[in-house]
Amino acid sequence: MSEVQNGYNEGKVLLIDKPLNWTSFDVVKKLRYTLKVKKIGHAGTLDPLATGLLILCTGKMTKSIEKYQAQQKEYTGEFTIGYTTPSYDLETEPEFQKSTENISLEDLKKATENFIGEIEQTPPIFSAVKKDGKRAYELAREGKDVKLKSRKVNIEDFEIIDFQNQKVKFRVSCSKGTYIRSLANDFGEILGVGAYLSELRRTKIGNFSVDDAENLSEFVEKHKASVNDRP
Repeated sequence: MSEVQNGYNEGKVLLIDKPLNWTSFDVVKKLRYTLKVKKIGHAGTLDPLATGLLILCTGKMTKSIEKYQAQQKEYTGEFTIGYTTPSYDLETEPEFQKSTENISLEDLKKATENFIGEIEQTPPIFSAVKKDGKRAYELAREGKDVKLKSRKVNIEDFEIIDFQNQKVKFRVSCSKGTYIRSLANDFGEILGVGAYLSELRRTKIGNFSVDDAENLSEFVEKHKASVNDRP
């Protein structure tokens, strides 16, 4: 076992900038193979259509996963208003178009006030929440009627950064368990025109920033030369 490989098996915390269209578990599998580690896990799922900060722990540091999962998160992204989607994002097709010509930047900023502090939020039916022993997204993709219970989450800050051509740029700081897809859908309901999440990037987890995260491809290439490349 190389010195590098032994270090990761002992335990390290990795900050990776998750690429678009990768699942969080895809990243775990890739790094497990690349680093040849026995124990590795991530501290908080990012959807395939989201990018940004993913904390991964190896070896004895996997004991810290719950601690990192519990920390405050920050996201930036984009809502598209005037439409809704069943998944609350671009996994499903936009529908129910409504006019947004009367929506102003001030309307958007005022709408954010409804979400500051502790709120009740219902997870998207296209989520990994379990219902009757199955993942909600599995039931939703089977065309079944899925009813999920609401939960309390906390929105510390919700800022509108820009608004052009139905595209709303935002920044949100929130507690563990907050679904930004649900926030998009609920935000559209408050506006009365609908909305879905069209872009999402996780920028912070606690004191960790995506600015300090490594590009996944570059990380893999760098470490291929450091560890035995055969399983």
